[in-house]
Amino acid sequence: MNEKPLRLIFAGTPAFAASHLKALIEHTGHNIVAVYSQPDRPAGRGKKLQASPVKQLALEHSLPVCQPLNFKSAEALNELQSHRADLMIVVAYGLILPQVVLDTPRLGCINVHGSLLPRWRGAAPIQRAIEAGDTETGVTIMQMEAGLDTGPMLLKSFCPITEQDNAASLHDKLAEQGGPALIAALDKLIAGDLIAEIQDDSLSCYAPKITKDEADINWLDDAATLCRKIRAFNPFPVSYSWLGDERLKIQRADALEADGDAGRILQADAEGIVVACGEGAIRITELQLPGARAMSARDMLNARADRFSPGTMLGRNLAQNRA
Repeated sequence: MNEKPLRLIFAGTPAFAASHLKALIEHTGHNIVAVYSQPDRPAGRGKKLQASPVKQLALEHSLPVCQPLNFKSAEALNELQSHRADLMIVVAYGLILPQVVLDTPRLGCINVHGSLLPRWRGAAPIQRAIEAGDTETGVTIMQMEAGLDTGPMLLKSFCPITEQDNAASLHDKLAEQGGPALIAALDKLIAGDLIAEIQDDSLSCYAPKITKDEADINWLDDAATLCRKIRAFNPFPVSYSWLGDERLKIQRADALEADGDAGRILQADAEGIVVACGEGAIRITELQLPGARAMSARDMLNARADRFSPGTMLGRNLAQNRA
């Protein structure tokens, strides 16, 4: 690279963002003048303040860290301007950046987004892609503007979604792809080879943040829909149903053809626990009772077979499930 190294600000918070910061540190000669991350949050059983994965990585490499609550104060904006950055790279930062921030770096701000824009704009593109049954996703590098993930697209990296992928495995695939894509975009930016592509808003859809209430299984849904949700909500918030008064978390399941009252256990053996749905049935292969670890259906039945006998109904509203 013959050009002068860029002065970069990196803004991100979770592990997905940290993998991109790691790629910048290890595979570019650019000068990371500041790392922005969300303020430390209480975490764990003791609710002690915990630094984000991005902050932890930055400190390991002696990079200056900034953690403003937002950019509404003159102090926060002055600090941002003081870095004299050429470019700000934003990856899952957790804040909507106002126009004054987007305009501060000389070359503006670019974002790494975990979908093939304009599909799945918003906070949960990985989960929503699985839930919708998409067979392909990827990473989009885009120039940021005031709208939510609406900016011109600069580079895309494509990734298939398999029927075995859950949110965790797809997250890891995209995190692995995103770093090289970001570096390629920076190289093209310096070389003047990036061609911005305006998004077609008519093709966009919104990926809202996942809520715990969504994970409560509606057994009237068809089996394929439920299996996609179970994959999409693993590892968070994890799909669940009710076994009596206990919340039963369901980590893995397969769809199959079977008939029965929605929510009723049809079969329970070493291969899994088969539960009827609105159409078809699912075979639960990994599950978890409160206060216990997640385990295979085989191990669960070895220990608690009496709880999963055929005919047992799952779900809090059993009358609805029988409808």
